[in-house]
Amino acid sequence: MFADIIIDIRHEKLDRIFQYRIPESLQEELRPGMEVLVPFGKGNRITKGYVTGISEICDYDLSKVKEIRDISRTGVAIEGKLVALAAWMKENYGGTMIQALKTVLPIKQKENAQVKKRLRLLLDAETGREKLAFYLEKNQKARARLLAALLDDPVLEYDLVTKKLNITLPVIRVLEEQGVLAVEERRVYRNPVKEGTMGRKKITYTEEQKHVIERFRQDYEGGVRRTYLLHGVTGSGKTEVYMEMIRLVVEQGKQAIVLIPEIALTYQTVMRFYRSFGDRVSIMNSRLSAGERYDQMMRAKAGQVDVMIGPRSALFTPFPDLGLIVIDEEHEPTYKSEQVPRYHARETAQERARMEGASLVLGSATPSLEAMYRARRGEYVLFEMKNRSRMQQMAKVYTVDLRQELRNGNRSILSEKLQEMMEERLERKEQVMLFLNRRGYSGFVSCRECGHVVKCPHCDVSLSVHRDGRMVCHYCGYSQPKVTECPECGSRHIGEFRAGTQQIEDIVKARFPGARVLRMDMDTTRQKDAHEKILSAFANEEADVLVGTQMIVKGHDFPNVTLVGILAADMSLYTDDYRSGERTFQLLTQAVGRAGRGERSGEAVIQTYSPEHYAIVTAAAQDYAAFYEEEIRYRELMGYPPVENLLAVLVSCEDEELLDRGCRYLKEFSMRFREKAQASVIGPASPGIDKIKDIYRRVLYIKAPDYGMLTAVKDRLEQYIEINPGFDKMRIQFDFNPMNVG
Repeated sequence: MFADIIIDIRHEKLDRIFQYRIPESLQEELRPGMEVLVPFGKGNRITKGYVTGISEICDYDLSKVKEIRDISRTGVAIEGKLVALAAWMKENYGGTMIQALKTVLPIKQKENAQVKKRLRLLLDAETGREKLAFYLEKNQKARARLLAALLDDPVLEYDLVTKKLNITLPVIRVLEEQGVLAVEERRVYRNPVKEGTMGRKKITYTEEQKHVIERFRQDYEGGVRRTYLLHGVTGSGKTEVYMEMIRLVVEQGKQAIVLIPEIALTYQTVMRFYRSFGDRVSIMNSRLSAGERYDQMMRAKAGQVDVMIGPRSALFTPFPDLGLIVIDEEHEPTYKSEQVPRYHARETAQERARMEGASLVLGSATPSLEAMYRARRGEYVLFEMKNRSRMQQMAKVYTVDLRQELRNGNRSILSEKLQEMMEERLERKEQVMLFLNRRGYSGFVSCRECGHVVKCPHCDVSLSVHRDGRMVCHYCGYSQPKVTECPECGSRHIGEFRAGTQQIEDIVKARFPGARVLRMDMDTTRQKDAHEKILSAFANEEADVLVGTQMIVKGHDFPNVTLVGILAADMSLYTDDYRSGERTFQLLTQAVGRAGRGERSGEAVIQTYSPEHYAIVTAAAQDYAAFYEEEIRYRELMGYPPVENLLAVLVSCEDEELLDRGCRYLKEFSMRFREKAQASVIGPASPGIDKIKDIYRRVLYIKAPDYGMLTAVKDRLEQYIEINPGFDKMRIQFDFNPMNVG
């Protein structure tokens, strides 16, 4: 018997299958996906590898085939189904097979099992009482105390005996030797879900929720497996719908994965699932210990868990019979990996669901353009929920023109309108959230008088200010000197907009001295459970105002929040990225959706220098359809995803001259496919920051209508790079439909 093995070395030239003979001693035990130890190279150095297949036929000269040394006893086996998914990821996103295998392995090595001991009484009641009388007669108090406790309760936890009854180990050993008790060991899994009170609330579903649940039920019970896009406004009860879908799948003996952006994976969210599914629910996130992560995977593999909740990596949970994958807030950019292979969880989940005969549900109040584009073309089934589950009114939104505030002499980041409304709320003991839209912030230049933003004449994205005083486009490399006067109106009130959450916290405290203010950003949430503590304090009304970045607007439900202030909508509107309009619309809609979720109606204030921009206008109206129509026309015009596909070739090197020469060769080689793939080649340009830690960086973009054609171009480029030794000193990565150009 022979094993196909991928060697655990990331070098592109070793990205192929090697065959090894399986020794007779391992033939019964060895399975695809296992980590093994093999002799490799001229010196037969013992190296790790993964088995991708087993066969009886050898493709090489038998005399040269080496033998597997052993199965790695510290390694974790990859499920066979996930090996196939890894091969698909390598093909579709680039990188090596070992990188793909490591990605689908949510835990890297075995951890020590946690063992709990307990004591069990071996005597019947009568014999036990006789023995107790003997111990008392001999004045053996500790033995008597332990036996008396066991006569009351024949099974006792070891910790209870040693800590509460103050019984020492020698006493336990003596009673064990005398046949009075037995010490039993059992494995306990570390469970990161802190158990709360069980008990599901009775839910009355709206007509919209009932329609979605019933349609899903009919499809699932009829054996139809589809991808569904659930477009529901903020507060429409998407989570309740997910839970009903999961319940249906679990009742059929299958399991479900629920992906949630890490930032929204709160105690509040987990407990909603726990109340429905009890300890058959588990979570994965970056804050778990290695032991906790390992145990969750082992519980899932052993069928002790029905529902796994977590960020992107939870997609690779090794469930034996997966029935459903749910991706909540599917528009979030965190679902795209920034490590090779740069996979997107949405597409990868679709492939895993196809391989395993499972359904996929994508949910969002502001679906990504990609998801809605596919739904409109009939690739996904579209469900819409247009009303809040408790029929509350959507928040009333006011748009404040910051240019007018400047003309009126108000230079504060808090507009007059927002200050007035905050004062009213604080008097009425209602809560306020102030959101600073800093995501994707890059030093764009705008005019305070007329709102004009300086853009690239070729790419319709804002130019970014570099330290050398020039303004640069990160798509095509166009640059010009930094302007000191507005090219539109001639005003000298032009420059970069800068503001931070700490600065805003200080302004709020100075303006409203009696207000209790909490701040939530990267600085205040570094410690474990810091998110939870801040959100709990705000939920318990220990603060009046919560100031924060995007982490405060993700799916949180605070019934007493009746006002949301969005302080600088433009900070994500004019980043050097073709997705900036979409991201701004999504963030503003999410932020506005935090207001008025309880009994009282909510209001929101959007402060902007561009009140006429379609992303601001449609977000204020909470009109996704109008935004989509406008944005998709822009994407069609510019040939950006999802209408066309974009491949970023990211190249880095210590030698800038060699890097530029290599990029020139790659561009010339890519140009050969222009006609066949209907492709256009843009760049090379600097990807935001052109040097990090003395490594120079460039990016080349290839645009084509057909994704398959782009993967073929990627394959040809990989071959070209492999046969040309000049590329050895460069690091080259591929990123399909990138979420960021940095």
